[in-house]
Amino acid sequence: PPGLPQLQSLNLSGNRLRELPADLARCAPRLQSLNLTGNCLDSFPAELFRPGALPLLSELAAADNCLRELSPDIAHLASLKTLDLSNNQLSEIPAELADCPKLKEINFRGNKLRDKRLEKMVSGCQTRSILEYLRVGGRGGGKGKGRAEGSEKEDGRKKRRERKQRREGGDGEEQDVGDAGRLLLRVLHVSENPAPLTVRVSPEVRDVRPYIVGAVVRGMDLQPGNALKRFLTSQTKLHEDLCEKRTAATLATHELRAVKGPLLYCARPPQDLKIVPLGRKEAKAKELVRQLQLEAEEQRKQKKRQSVSGLHRYLHLLDGNENYPCLVDADGDVISFPPITNSEKTKVKKTTSDLFLEVTSATSLQICKDVMDALILKMAEMNKYTLENKEEGSLSDTEADAVSGQLSDPRTNASAGKDGPSPLVVEQVRVVDLEGSLKVVYPSKADLATAPPHVTVVR
Repeated sequence: PPGLPQLQSLNLSGNRLRELPADLARCAPRLQSLNLTGNCLDSFPAELFRPGALPLLSELAAADNCLRELSPDIAHLASLKTLDLSNNQLSEIPAELADCPKLKEINFRGNKLRDKRLEKMVSGCQTRSILEYLRVGGRGGGKGKGRAEGSEKEDGRKKRRERKQRREGGDGEEQDVGDAGRLLLRVLHVSENPAPLTVRVSPEVRDVRPYIVGAVVRGMDLQPGNALKRFLTSQTKLHEDLCEKRTAATLATHELRAVKGPLLYCARPPQDLKIVPLGRKEAKAKELVRQLQLEAEEQRKQKKRQSVSGLHRYLHLLDGNENYPCLVDADGDVISFPPITNSEKTKVKKTTSDLFLEVTSATSLQICKDVMDALILKMAEMNKYTLENKEEGSLSDTEADAVSGQLSDPRTNASAGKDGPSPLVVEQVRVVDLEGSLKVVYPSKADLATAPPHVTVVR
């Protein structure tokens, strides 16, 4: 029987413990908080992370120890909310950590991680961003750390060698079959692009929403079946999760043919900012916000509750701002008003195959890049799904009108008339100040580093 059946909090910090008793979890099964900070531990006992061993443990602190490895079995701590393993000797973070369903706060600062990007993230990014990076296969150690170190990389090298040998041996048909389920992401460098899109940033936006990254993606197939609906739903999910209900970042997608560059990212007084919001008539930002506030109040009265839906949920993000951020095209039209809405002018339709993507944030540049990575990789997955599932689809009258008089773009249906995978082309977009000095370019070599196995990034 348990030795301490009612023990909920155990503080062993500031001792010189070199190991923990293997039966700690069995002796104190109702433990909720365990503080091991400032000891000499180099590992946790395996029993600590056994399924169901500590079902109530919500806080685990083991900073300032000598921990060299974190078991992927930590995912079995179903109630874990806070994890502090700062200032240890960890070189990897298991991807399974992202499977802890209630985890809200992690601290891995002071560990020399092999993945230098992840090391930077743990020093400056929010927990949600780090977990998302691990979840999509970031270089934190990969799923199933129990495999021999480096075996996954070796498997990858072996497969590449085999494909090369088949190509050199003339076995082209076998190669086509092997790669049919893959999708390519080709990064087009600014120097390779005859007409690259550029975003200029004016100084006044620095005090409102200073961070922005952009990218152009060509080759999306949104025509078949529910492809467009899946695309829009994926954006909503990103806004809810990685973007933390738009508080960390806001993403926007645009029909590239309707975007006239160069673009200007600036801030304007509410009475001077005009936009044609999605599904609405042209309005000044001041009027739009007032109208949304009235609609929100009406929603509360009708539903008899405080929560609201749609754009109304994000109005509080503008509180206290004398100027509102906006993205303006070369015609002087506002095409984006983050974090509230895009413009009807650049609305994405079923006929859209080439898109301009933007992510803005008031908190950090890194979260912009993380969200952009996640969005583009999700687009690659959706294009692969569309290719493999032959859905029937047709254009609505409205969408047909939208492209009437324009020549059909062969990229409109990315899979039409092709055998094998269809590449998505990701064009770099430079963000510069008004003098032309570079602020950021996306994607850089460090970006899109977490592509899943079925997506190949060609740079």
